[in-house]
Amino acid sequence: MFENFGKHWWVFLLRGVLAILFGIICFAMPGMALTVLVALFAAFVLVDGVFTIVAAIKHREEVRHWWAYLLEGVLGVGIGVATWFWPGITAMALLYLIAFWAIVTGIFEIVAAWKLREEIKGEWALGLAGVLSVVFGVLLIARPGAGALAVIWLIGVYAILFGILLIIVGFKVKGVRGKLEHAAEAIRNR
Repeated sequence: MFENFGKHWWVFLLRGVLAILFGIICFAMPGMALTVLVALFAAFVLVDGVFTIVAAIKHREEVRHWWAYLLEGVLGVGIGVATWFWPGITAMALLYLIAFWAIVTGIFEIVAAWKLREEIKGEWALGLAGVLSVVFGVLLIARPGAGALAVIWLIGVYAILFGILLIIVGFKVKGVRGKLEHAAEAIRNR
């Protein structure tokens, strides 16, 4: 698992950049129609889910709990596809889909950070990204009557902060890449 994180540090970076771009779009075009927001959210969750599925399947031999990442990816793809094909859903339903996705993704990221804590420094960024996701999801559930503009801005803030944290994780993993590969080699040689 650690060797693969080291080799694929750029996946964290790419996820972070996509999240930041999504957040910027939310601020640059706050008056966009709900259907456009639905399409952007669907694309973001779908791409994120596909990356997660590919990583889980590719590393299933090395990662003990690979199925958890697979489940996270399948959930993301499922929500992305459902959102894409039913763009006429109500704003309330969209809020709950986003909230559910953010909470589940956040829980998986907290678990991943917990597992990484003994292997790399900087796992706090992934854990904090997970906490941020859970808090974001809970806030959406607690305040469903918020105006569409406020929701768009909240999603934008969340996406930008989440993206920054994932970029930090990517660079941290890149920085300890050799250490992770050495640890993986030591494990293989036991």
